[in-house]
Amino acid sequence: MDSFQKNVQINLRTTIDDGGAKEYSDQIQSGNYFRKQEMDVLMFEEKLDDDSVVKNLITIQESKVHINRSGSVKMNQKFETGRISENIYHHPHGKIHMETFTETIDYQKSTKSIEGRLAISYTVKLNGQDKRNHKIELSYKEEDHQ
Repeated sequence: MDSFQKNVQINLRTTIDDGGAKEYSDQIQSGNYFRKQEMDVLMFEEKLDDDSVVKNLITIQESKVHINRSGSVKMNQKFETGRISENIYHHPHGKIHMETFTETIDYQKSTKSIEGRLAISYTVKLNGQDKRNHKIELSYKEEDHQ
């Protein structure tokens, strides 16, 4: 089968290390997993503190990850090992220029079931300020159907 879709549970942890002061963001979401040719796609919605909704689309390919967020927050972030990418982060209070350098991408998935782990280590400069270390750790697993 070349293309299919499954319901998955997504666990996402973002860590920001700003000179030793660490900030964590954890979320668990239900979403969808698609497999299309050589690309894995995860889609989920997150509800923000102000009750607005942000749609997340994550595409994972060999040594490349693309995160597209739309809604009250907009971002189109590309990660490619050893490369710098730039984008504009749009949020209700304005825009922030982001310069991202991707250090590592580690993606492992099961060949026997719908589950996987993605880890991305990268640095970010916001509006030209000093860079901060970031890490995304994402895991997904097919939801049980009863």
